[in-house]
Amino acid sequence: MGCLLMDPDKVASREDFETMSRVPSLSSPFLLGFDEIERLLDRVAKGADGYPPYNIERMARDGDSPERLRITLAVAGFTREQLDVCIEESQLVIRGRQQDDKSRQYLHRGIAARQFQRTFVLADGMEVLGADLKHGLLSIDLIRPQPERIVKTISIRDLE
Repeated sequence: MGCLLMDPDKVASREDFETMSRVPSLSSPFLLGFDEIERLLDRVAKGADGYPPYNIERMARDGDSPERLRITLAVAGFTREQLDVCIEESQLVIRGRQQDDKSRQYLHRGIAARQFQRTFVLADGMEVLGADLKHGLLSIDLIRPQPERIVKTISIRDLE
């Protein structure tokens, strides 16, 4: 691992760190047709503010059920009606919407009514099995696609 040397008189900006941590460009001449994936990655990176916190875990095969992924979000204070889980294009989008209760008079307000949107890009073939809300945790189960090796022979025409 190398070290990043900076001018000690220069203060690093947020843009400097974002540029340093950015995923390498998918514009290599050997990667054809990946421009949409690069746009998706940029959109997801811009929308990541850290709220709500989440876990992603691998669930081992259990009997006949295949290996799964489980995304668990900490959504304490949200009811089922205030949460929305949907698939938009190739993205899993989780939204939470709360409204301020105008009838309450707070002496101290440390828990704000907050809205959020958390987005996960799904690989082709990923399936969402369902979502559960229990004790302030929203769990979403997904099936991982079974990798399929495709070999196709391309015939070469003789144009002479």
